[in-house]
Amino acid sequence: MSVLACCLDRERVAEAVEALSVKCPHATCCCGCCSAFRPRYKRLVDNIFPAIPEDGLVKANMDKLMWYAMNSPDKLDRIGEYLAYRLYRDINRRKTGYVIISMDALDQLLVSCHANNLNLFVESFLQMVQKLLESTEPTLQLRATQSFEKFANIREDTPSYHRRYDFLVSKFSSMCYSNEGCEDTRRQLRTAGIRGLQGVVRKTDWDNLGESIWLPTHMEKIVPSLLYNMQGNTAYIGEPMQTADSIDNHHKGGDGEKEPHVLAEMCLRELVSRATYGKIHTVIRPLLMHLDHENLWVNNTFAVQVFKILMYSIQVQYSITVIDLIMTHLNEKSGEPPQVRTGIADVLSKVIPIAAGECIGPSVIEIINSLLEHIRSSVVGQGGGGVGETAGGAEGVYQETLIHALGEYANHLPDYQKVDSMIFILNKVPGSDRVDEGGARRPEGEVKLQHLLLKSLLKVGTKYTTEQYSKTFSPSFLVRLMRLSVSSDAEVRLTVQHILHTLLDRHNNVHKLAAPTLEVTKLGLTLGKSVRQDVNFWKKCGNEILLSIQENFEMPNNTKANIEALYATLMLLLAEIRDDAIVDILRVLFHVQGVAQSGSVSGAAGVWLHVVVAAVMVVVSHFVPTLKDHITAVIKARSDSAPHLLPEPLPKYDSSVSAAGLSEDLLFDNAKVLDLLSGTNLDEKRLTATLSSMKRRHSTTQHSNSAMDINAISVEVDSACSSPGLPRRPLEEEITFEALKKVLSESPEQRRRAEEEEEQRRAITQAFLTDPFETVMSRVQPDVLQAKLAEIFSRLPPPPPAAVTSASTTTAPPTSCDSAAALIVTPSTNYQLPYPDIFIY
Repeated sequence: MSVLACCLDRERVAEAVEALSVKCPHATCCCGCCSAFRPRYKRLVDNIFPAIPEDGLVKANMDKLMWYAMNSPDKLDRIGEYLAYRLYRDINRRKTGYVIISMDALDQLLVSCHANNLNLFVESFLQMVQKLLESTEPTLQLRATQSFEKFANIREDTPSYHRRYDFLVSKFSSMCYSNEGCEDTRRQLRTAGIRGLQGVVRKTDWDNLGESIWLPTHMEKIVPSLLYNMQGNTAYIGEPMQTADSIDNHHKGGDGEKEPHVLAEMCLRELVSRATYGKIHTVIRPLLMHLDHENLWVNNTFAVQVFKILMYSIQVQYSITVIDLIMTHLNEKSGEPPQVRTGIADVLSKVIPIAAGECIGPSVIEIINSLLEHIRSSVVGQGGGGVGETAGGAEGVYQETLIHALGEYANHLPDYQKVDSMIFILNKVPGSDRVDEGGARRPEGEVKLQHLLLKSLLKVGTKYTTEQYSKTFSPSFLVRLMRLSVSSDAEVRLTVQHILHTLLDRHNNVHKLAAPTLEVTKLGLTLGKSVRQDVNFWKKCGNEILLSIQENFEMPNNTKANIEALYATLMLLLAEIRDDAIVDILRVLFHVQGVAQSGSVSGAAGVWLHVVVAAVMVVVSHFVPTLKDHITAVIKARSDSAPHLLPEPLPKYDSSVSAAGLSEDLLFDNAKVLDLLSGTNLDEKRLTATLSSMKRRHSTTQHSNSAMDINAISVEVDSACSSPGLPRRPLEEEITFEALKKVLSESPEQRRRAEEEEEQRRAITQAFLTDPFETVMSRVQPDVLQAKLAEIFSRLPPPPPAAVTSASTTTAPPTSCDSAAALIVTPSTNYQLPYPDIFIY
């Protein structure tokens, strides 16, 4: 009896009834409370929930539910609705354990069931995720994020275009800004928010729903959320990070314990890598706005790291778009303080080399033009201050940063694009189209712009490796550069000489030529090998270069740096071109010596000219041994009586020191040098040629050769003429496949006929070049056959008028006589004579 009383205890009976039956959720349901009358899917769902939530999901019953769902996929939507109902009820009753069990069941059903109508089930799942995210409990928010992350990794068979993720984007973004008091909870919520955003991006991209996620409204939430979790970490403030995707060194532990900034970087990389050409701006613009709002441009270490991450993650063909967007942003910030613009320009200089390799065609010039326009705008906005007034200021730093960005960009371009870039920059320099007449000075702002643009050109030139002067110095480029070389501003002339040093020096000699010296053997110069292309270039353009050097020496406002730069230019010409330039350089040296001797340049400048002439003459004596005795005698005479005329030059000299009216023994004798050169293989006649500076002053780019003297025109010869004792070798004919094919296919008769025609063509050409006009006309002989035929036809009687009429009205063919008579016309005039063969060629 006691056993029966124990079994019939009220509490135990209530538990048994609760286990066997569940009340129907609908108030209007009339099926009673017994579970046997409920639908099977509801019974299967109810059976997965244990009596005690801590026991977890009932695995055996869950397997039954999964088997039922896989065999009856049409019930998936109802299963989802019922699970959602139970989830809402458990959340309201604060039964967190049952909520977790419901989400576990949903996760397993999503992974196992891949039916075509899975979309209906997914709607219930997303409603449950949204309900959990709306909860204020961090545990439920974390659980919802985990479920959504699993769902995002599932590729559905058919996309659902009506599905919206707006709420999820907003909620996950807000979780990235979590400010929970507990540090561990705050880190977990931020990590969950980043994982959720990553899942949204991944899901929409896989399901061809990318149009919705790339909307600006979504990107303005996603991108700042990721940057917010990255900017506070020291990993982006210290040393630059690795550019590759190897960021696992920032992990705190396993894959599930990554720090928020690591996950944010991973998500940003994935987001950028999925962006197409039309969607890149939706990612970059929120990024730029975030950097503006957080004032991250002045101390731009974080900005540099973020843009490097973008440049190495984006598809390579779209990297140039990022550069365009940064430049556009720099244009928009033209009114900001120089520190902000300097930060943007510095970021540009750091990331622009990454995209330089992908620049093709006009994009190269567009980028260079944008940088030059920023430099010009900076000078104009500066108010045209002096060159040195704001060099150390913020605006000067901004300008130097732009020049550095231009140099970094040019460093990654191929050589042919560097040449085009230099030509483009030089065309932008004011004053390159004309020479300053009468030494007139330009406005200070224009001079400052000249100086900055030439520094930009010099920066590009340092990244270029010269191989052939003819390719580097195109006619238009050389003419404009030479015009600037005689500018009235000494700083501009000095910069032009530095550009020449960079482009002329092919053996790293320029750093050894800092100042004039007589100890040539200690310089350790590397001499270039004379090649045909350089010889031809010197014959065409050498006089133009020497003319500008000659005029530079005559400038009254030359500084010691200007004179030393001109010395380095002459030395580089000697080292690179050697024998072909020696006589021309000697001609310039004698002219410079005459300028100093006449007193046209007074003060220390005249002494500097004598010093440069002596230093270069010593070098020439090593190339032409016959001049060594004369040059050595002059150097010894100066060392004895006028040591100030020898290196090293001083910045200032006493007023008693004179450079004009020197005695003959202290000067190099032009006649004696001319006589000594007659015994060498050099053309001593070029020493007496004169250069006219007025020719170049009025020359244009299209007529750049007008600056050349008539004596510079000579027949092209090879470099063997500069080496005594070496026989000249005739040029070998180039043998190609087409030439061999022509030789094999042509018969001897055809070749003989072609040679005769070529010989006849040469003879006629020579006759026109050398013979008088009367001789050429006397060779024109009338055609004898044509004259006889005309005489025969003229003797035939004319046809009767009737015959002519009948011939014109009938279609009968005429006789041979009629035909011959019909051909009789009026006597031939002079212009009807046959054209002589001599004029055909």
